[in-house]
Amino acid sequence: MVFVALLRGINVGGNNKIDMKLLKRTFEGLGLTNVVTYINTGNIIFTDSTHTAPELAVILEEAIARDFGLTIKVMIRTMDEIKTIMDKLPDSWTNDTSMKSDVLYLWDEINNESVLEQLTTNPDVDHVIYVSGAILWSYDRENAGRSGMNKIIGTKLYRQVTVRNVNTARKIYELMQAAAAAAAK
Repeated sequence: MVFVALLRGINVGGNNKIDMKLLKRTFEGLGLTNVVTYINTGNIIFTDSTHTAPELAVILEEAIARDFGLTIKVMIRTMDEIKTIMDKLPDSWTNDTSMKSDVLYLWDEINNESVLEQLTTNPDVDHVIYVSGAILWSYDRENAGRSGMNKIIGTKLYRQVTVRNVNTARKIYELMQAAAAAAAK
C-alpha cells in the first residue's frame, strides 16, 4: 500500500532540523520501500504491506526520536485518503502571487466537519471547504489582511493540523500515484 508521512514542524524557522537523505535512510532501515522525500518540510512517500497507518505513525515517531533526538508528530495517510482530498480541491486554487491556498491536514481526533466551528473566517474573503482528513482554505492575496487564516496560528486547533500549500499537496499526490504505478509493475 502507498502511504505518505507528513511530519509536523520540521525544518521550519531553523528548528527541528532533519536532513531528508538521512530521514529516507531511517524509513528504509525500517523496511519501508520505494521511499521518496519531497522538499524539506517532511513529506515522505513510501510503500508498506505489513503495517496499518496508526502502527506506522508510532514506528516512525519512535525511529525519528531514536535517530534524530526529536519528538515529531507523524501523520500517515493512504493514497485513497489523499485522493479524497485532492478530488475536492478546486482546480482553480493556486498558491502564487495572486492567491494563497493551503491544505490543513487534520489529525484523526479532530477529523470531523464540526472542526469548522473552531475557525475564524471572513466569508467575504476566505473560501473554506471541509473534506474528510483536511480543511481546504484559500483567499486572494490582496485580501490577506482580512483573512481569518492568520488567526489560527498559535491556537489549539493549529497544533492539531499540519499545513501544506496546494502546490505541495498536489505534488505529494502525484508522487503517490507514481509509487503506486511502480509497485504495480
